[in-house]
Amino acid sequence: MGLGVRWTLHGDGRTPAPGAVVRPDERLSWPRTAGLGAQHVVAMFGASFVAPVLMGLDPNLAIMMSGVATILFLLATRGRVPSYLGCSLSFVGVAAIIRAQGGGSAAVTGAIFVVGAALLLSGLVVQKFGAKIIHAAMPPVVTGAVVMLIGFNLAPVTARTYWPQDQWTALLTMLFTGLAVVCLRGFWSRVAIFLGLVFGYGISWLFDRLFGKIHSVNGGPEAVDHWRLDLSGVSKADWIGLPSLHAPSFGWSAALVALPVVIALIAENAGHVKAVGEMTGDRLDDQLGTAISADGVATMLSTAVGGPANTTYSENIGVMAATRVYSTAAYWAAAGFALLFGVCPKFGAVVAAIPGGVLGGITVILYGMIGLLGAQIWVHNKVDLRNPLNLVPVAAGVIIGIGGVSLKISENFELSGIALGTIVVLSGYHVLRALAPAHLKTQEPLLDEGTSSYDDQAESAAAGEKDAGQKNAG
Repeated sequence: MGLGVRWTLHGDGRTPAPGAVVRPDERLSWPRTAGLGAQHVVAMFGASFVAPVLMGLDPNLAIMMSGVATILFLLATRGRVPSYLGCSLSFVGVAAIIRAQGGGSAAVTGAIFVVGAALLLSGLVVQKFGAKIIHAAMPPVVTGAVVMLIGFNLAPVTARTYWPQDQWTALLTMLFTGLAVVCLRGFWSRVAIFLGLVFGYGISWLFDRLFGKIHSVNGGPEAVDHWRLDLSGVSKADWIGLPSLHAPSFGWSAALVALPVVIALIAENAGHVKAVGEMTGDRLDDQLGTAISADGVATMLSTAVGGPANTTYSENIGVMAATRVYSTAAYWAAAGFALLFGVCPKFGAVVAAIPGGVLGGITVILYGMIGLLGAQIWVHNKVDLRNPLNLVPVAAGVIIGIGGVSLKISENFELSGIALGTIVVLSGYHVLRALAPAHLKTQEPLLDEGTSSYDDQAESAAAGEKDAGQKNAG
């Protein structure tokens, strides 16, 4: 089989015919393909450089490694799954916890490297046994709970670190970003977080001109006088240069904090592959294990040199849906642009200068959205939280994860927060299911044909709607 790097020209290479789509193995003219690639870069840009900043990692390296990860993913899936791999926000809370425990950037990337290895192994298992193994181990009730506690566990980071640096800028940035998410349409709504950052940048600059320095905390415990927007590092940065690299370091405590994120990454990849398959009309179930493994390898490669984890980006699915262009050639172009951004230190200096108040306003919405994705998983899969089998492990795990409850195992080792919450939800659900009476187990089978019953019901409903539509048309 080929590597998916040969494309046939779609039509005249200019504009798809009405109702037509550009398939993954097709392309438009190269200038138009490059333009689509640039659009994909803009779509992934906001989250991909916000995440490394929040994690204390080099944004230049993050962008560059996202390009490398995308190329690796496209090669692994042989061009069948058009996707961009950007920096995962799921690890922001993990990084905050590890740093609070005294770990540095090497400890953060070492913990994420372990997650990448676990993701690779998970992908190989899925390749061997099929998608049904995912639904057996991680039914929607478990996945939703883990995603929820990953997002809501970040609330103290916003409240204690970013918001106090400039509460008024944070408030205005939050309001603008919320309006952008809700009121904008199409592509612009997909880059609302990026627009919020640009707005906050401008407001901080304006406030500095109008009011002078602000007296507040600035990354430390004591309040000091400082400019909201400090661009001194931008003028000193070179235009061309390699990003800073560092090797990871490994520790059990940091790895255990990070490992629960594997569940979120598997859920993200599964949802992404399913969405792309529905959009392109291809059955991609056989690519799920490959996609998960490729994501794991890309994460290991990135963290091995000091970068963050990578994951498939829903923002870019939105671009494909809006343009109806699914060509993987556009993603190769996007990866090329990302590599160019990565070797521009001045770009990294601009990103690093984002004021803390701006991040405060952005993260209020962003972290909440991550957490509520867990609730969306429950709603989408019709999880019944009135059933004690679902309610009890979720209730305990979410409170433990969000509240930061800890369990001290020894003098040098304890479980807390996300790690402990995930263990409680995952093990609690399966143990209780094994012991529960039969009438509590009828909602969802543990092992089925590879999809949840919701998916089967949704497909049947869609088929019924299609048949009804055809009859009405007739």
